[in-house]
Amino acid sequence: MRSSAPLLNARIRAINNIKIVLQRRRYSSHPPNARLNLPIDYSTHPLLYHSSSAIQRHTDFPNDSSTKRLNLFQAINSALTHALRTDERVLIFGEDVAFGGVFRCSMNLATEFGSERVFNTPLSEQGIVGFAIGCAAQGMKPVAEIQFADYVYPAFDQLVNEAAKWRYREGATGGNVGGLAVRMPCGGVGHGALWVEGLPDIYRRADRSSSYHSQSPESLFSHIPGLRVIMPRSPAQAKGLLLAAIACNDPVIFMEPKVLYRAAVEQVPLEAYELPLDQAEIVKEGKDVTVISYGQPLYTCSSAITAAEKDFDISIELIDLRSLYPWDRERVLASVRKTGRAIVVHESMVNAGVGAEVAATIQEGAFLTLEAPVQRVAGFSTHMGLVYERFNIPDVTSEFDTCCWKYEADLVGRNL
Repeated sequence: MRSSAPLLNARIRAINNIKIVLQRRRYSSHPPNARLNLPIDYSTHPLLYHSSSAIQRHTDFPNDSSTKRLNLFQAINSALTHALRTDERVLIFGEDVAFGGVFRCSMNLATEFGSERVFNTPLSEQGIVGFAIGCAAQGMKPVAEIQFADYVYPAFDQLVNEAAKWRYREGATGGNVGGLAVRMPCGGVGHGALWVEGLPDIYRRADRSSSYHSQSPESLFSHIPGLRVIMPRSPAQAKGLLLAAIACNDPVIFMEPKVLYRAAVEQVPLEAYELPLDQAEIVKEGKDVTVISYGQPLYTCSSAITAAEKDFDISIELIDLRSLYPWDRERVLASVRKTGRAIVVHESMVNAGVGAEVAATIQEGAFLTLEAPVQRVAGFSTHMGLVYERFNIPDVTSEFDTCCWKYEADLVGRNL
């Protein structure tokens, strides 16, 4: 008992410190009278289909299928279930996948399809992806899961030097690793880690791990020819894009915004369907400004657009890229040629991000119709914080300010 007293006292001090921290609200949150940066109400958000009739009217989805309310991880589970049930070549594996995975995306699949098709792997991302490439080269359709996108870096060599180059290297032999899909949750969750003074060193080291669970590394893969990079914004999108990724004849990096796993809920068709892997979606039409984004920031963009249109009597077009590489250049350029102004928004760091490529392409392809320079609203060029995570990434206010600044600055310039 005597030897355990110091540790017990340390735990008591830590608990007391946690209470103090929680009382001080040492996390990023909206102020009491905030007008723009309010919590997103996904239950009524217009980017989600809240009725069967709404999704059946959309041309991308089956118009005669029954639907069911699913969140993002349930929609992914539905896609994986269909793939396993209809194609015996499909395999699903990764860390803790047989147990349902950290976010429950593979829940019950091992029970239904057996341990030969749904199984756990060692904690080795390089090994997971290397094994998946070998399976794909032999005609299988492996769906490999990287537990967090932050830990994909040991597998970068396998993806870049093996998977992406396989068809190019094989030449006329026809060899490829099509059917390879690598899933990974990415992005922030809004709060970061909780740093508490007084914690024993072992707990402090554990707390620092949040810096390794909120990254958005999509731009690293969008630089690589031979890989497709996809990021859905909603459950219905996730199901259709994942089924298309599994059927695709190219290796696909499938990135899932983890903050949406349970938050985003909408009607999803029960039958199988595929969405195009290289086509952007015009979510909302407009004539004065084009906003281009993907993944979770689309929800904050939508809120910012609603506020800006109300306050400044302007019309803003919103485009969801969906596919980050290859991306739909023609649809984006057509929109910017119409509006004359463009803003690119993403959660990952601004330096050398997806927005830089989109902005450069707009500058090259729509220069003569631009009324103002292309703007980027993105994450700061720094590591994700242990606290105040939301301060690192775009929010409604920063997007609102950019929309209004671009439009007002152009009007002022015309009047000078």
